[in-house]
Amino acid sequence: MATLQSLGVGSGMDIASLVTELVAAERAPKQQQITKQQSTVAVQLSAMGTLKGALGGFQSALTPLKTAVAFDVFSAKSADEEIFTATASASAPMGSYDIDVINLAAAHQLSSKPFTESDEVVGTGSLTFSSGDKTFTIEIDSENSTLEGIRDAINSADDNSSVRATIVNGTDGAHLVLTAAETGEDNAITVTTSGGDGGLERLTYTAENEANYDEVREAKDALIEIAGSQHTSASNVVKDAIEGVTIKLVKADPGNPVSLDIDRNIDTAMTRITAFVNQYNSLAGTIANLQRYDAATKQAGPLLGDAMLRNVESNLRRELGRSIEGASEPYKTLSSLGITMKLDGKLEIDQTKLRDALDSDFAAVQRVFTSDDGIAVRMDEMISPHLSVDGSIAERNKSLDQRTKNLENEQIALDARMQVIQARYLKQFTALDGLLAQFQSTSAYLTQQLSNLPKIGG
Repeated sequence: MATLQSLGVGSGMDIASLVTELVAAERAPKQQQITKQQSTVAVQLSAMGTLKGALGGFQSALTPLKTAVAFDVFSAKSADEEIFTATASASAPMGSYDIDVINLAAAHQLSSKPFTESDEVVGTGSLTFSSGDKTFTIEIDSENSTLEGIRDAINSADDNSSVRATIVNGTDGAHLVLTAAETGEDNAITVTTSGGDGGLERLTYTAENEANYDEVREAKDALIEIAGSQHTSASNVVKDAIEGVTIKLVKADPGNPVSLDIDRNIDTAMTRITAFVNQYNSLAGTIANLQRYDAATKQAGPLLGDAMLRNVESNLRRELGRSIEGASEPYKTLSSLGITMKLDGKLEIDQTKLRDALDSDFAAVQRVFTSDDGIAVRMDEMISPHLSVDGSIAERNKSLDQRTKNLENEQIALDARMQVIQARYLKQFTALDGLLAQFQSTSAYLTQQLSNLPKIGG
């Protein structure tokens, strides 16, 4: 008997489709279970990332409020910012000062005696430049012995960070102009030479030999007078005249003192506290969304009923509502500062009440946040364990990652089992198909033989 070449030829059945449907039916229950669990794990991993981001954002808002140094911000206001501007750090003393800017610091600048033209050959040898504690040397040979070549050699020297060179062409000829990179008397420029043909002597400049250059600008320190005391600075940024205060000199105006007022920066404190409230509200909104339940749609948040999330939420609310030990009356709670909790669990802030508290007793408001028992300190201590590398969120993610791997292994095992089942079905239906083919062949033969028998009574 001939061998069947295609499934279903003997029986007329679509065996390939039948096997596929049987395998799919057997796969479906376990596949649905795996797919559902994979989706759940993916959603929970995303939820953990969302929660971690919200907690991290809130912790960032706590940073400028949890230490006295960070909270203790000051402003420095110049009465005339065309003369000087100023900024103040936490160590600045409050007060008012009169500052007389007698002269600004200046960078030394020299202009050489005229040369016929910029490509005039000057000479060969070594030129050494000094400014302050920085010194560098350039080598001049026949390839770069012109005034232009010397300029380029100065500016391109790898170890030169102190002197800049240009050529200025005047009616009397070309001048090599040297300018110190830094201001101040100690950064005056000197130029010496050695070796070569002696032509570079025309570019030397020392205290004993100043004839080769005109001093366009004297190297000068800034000079200011504060509260009757004079102070000098090599630059026009004065950092050590008043502790914690940086003064940037803009213009000299000798004999006309300008007032500098240093006071607590209420606006910055307001901004930081407002950011704290806004970040908490963002975190509260995230937590509410993660554990939401919509009765109408029967849709639940990915962390509904999660014990860790409930613990975070309850601890945050507890810290916000409690009184601070060691704080001064009447400012011992957030509500006393104008920060209260609404029915939806979010905070609202009375800006007027908060500003009044800061104006009235800045230090007391500071203690509410920065003392050892302060709001910012305690909340940061509460949040940090959740965000650490071995904290609750990291451990939850580790568990979810392991569950993901387990589900991947289950999927691999299911696929392998379905291949075995498919092969078994194909084998069984192939055998059945062959058997049916034999039955059909026998039936046809018998029918033919019977039809050839003489009819009874014929």
